[in-house]
Amino acid sequence: MINTDYFKGKKVVIAGLARSGLACANLLYGLGAEVSVTDLQNTETTRLNSSKLKSPDIKFELGKHSREFIRGRDLLVISPGIPDEAMPVVWAKEFNIPMASEIEVASILCPATIIAVTGSNGKTTTTTLIGKIIQACGKRAFVCGNIGNPFTGEVEKMSEGDFVSLEVSSFQLEKIKTFKPKAAVILNFSKNHLDRYKDMQEYLEAKKRIFRNQDKSDFLVLNHEDPVLCNIAKEARSKVIYFRGEKDFNPDQSAVLSVAGILNIKREVCLNVFHGFKGLEHRMEYVAKINGVDFINDSKATTVESAVWALRNIKSSIILIAGGKDKGVDYSLVLPEAKDKVKKVILIGEAKNKIRSAFGNRLPVLDAETLPDAVKMAFALASCGDSILLSPMCSSFDMFKDYEERGRIFKSAVHSLAPADGVKL
Repeated sequence: MINTDYFKGKKVVIAGLARSGLACANLLYGLGAEVSVTDLQNTETTRLNSSKLKSPDIKFELGKHSREFIRGRDLLVISPGIPDEAMPVVWAKEFNIPMASEIEVASILCPATIIAVTGSNGKTTTTTLIGKIIQACGKRAFVCGNIGNPFTGEVEKMSEGDFVSLEVSSFQLEKIKTFKPKAAVILNFSKNHLDRYKDMQEYLEAKKRIFRNQDKSDFLVLNHEDPVLCNIAKEARSKVIYFRGEKDFNPDQSAVLSVAGILNIKREVCLNVFHGFKGLEHRMEYVAKINGVDFINDSKATTVESAVWALRNIKSSIILIAGGKDKGVDYSLVLPEAKDKVKKVILIGEAKNKIRSAFGNRLPVLDAETLPDAVKMAFALASCGDSILLSPMCSSFDMFKDYEERGRIFKSAVHSLAPADGVKL
């Protein structure tokens, strides 16, 4: 690490005790900061994470935010899920306490070259592939960030000459000040997170922060086929490189090839990595074939565009399981791809009424109370040769801890199908 004395002696309070909050608390305590953590949730996860704090000297509160927990601190670190309306943020503004995101904290300490990836869709796959092509060249690359592996949990291991392939969300970018990636990648921009942002422009402004601190020695990689991104290129001080759709490559792979060009990685290395890449858990993950019916776990599809991509890449008739916590998107955008391919839609979660309204009478829709119930219903309706696809188009936080838990429960429900549900053993 570098700048290891930067946080020494500072009073730091962290809002949020999920993965990134826990990693950040332990890192800063180890660097000599006086650390405390506050989380509005008092759940099995936050209680477990509180037991993983490095020292009893790290004070924490669960199930509430206290004004005095914030007062007198030198810095408030904001976890990604904490909105500006949350009381720790309100009080920090009142007390003139500086705020930073977890990726800002890690970047201050990071000696490695940072390649940061954002966009409405495809971030995790692209971030993973960039890490793999660097590793294929015999260099150390850490794949972390919003991918589920906190930056602050990895930065202690990094040295000069290493690389970080970092997935960053708009939420994480909101509270950066000095964060400056060598290469910033914006894959695409589409309607998303309007449960957090007042409009698309505010969402775009958050995304643009990925290149706000770059200079002419840095690179900004943009999707040439996205008119919104083409329009913001003129705002960058860094060198803009465009990627385009290429024959035999999907957009994520085309973006990776552009990053490879910046890093002088040979195209052949990328092709070998692409060929050997088996995909990610919870992203178009094949689960099982039962009685001739394929089950596919696409729990990571939290946007309409991700679901459209999934439908486009399945050739059979589909029973779609969708729903969850609404993010302010237009679900009708899935209809052109779904109308001739989806036999039935089974809805779960808070967004079911909004999705049903968006579909009108153009798709047959049923409701299920739980995801396991939805799996059973789908299997009862399926015929040999069909696919049952979980592609929610929503976030998971109404019913699950995260999309990973949602995907695991889907897979467990599939594997638990009993003879009474029509399984031939």
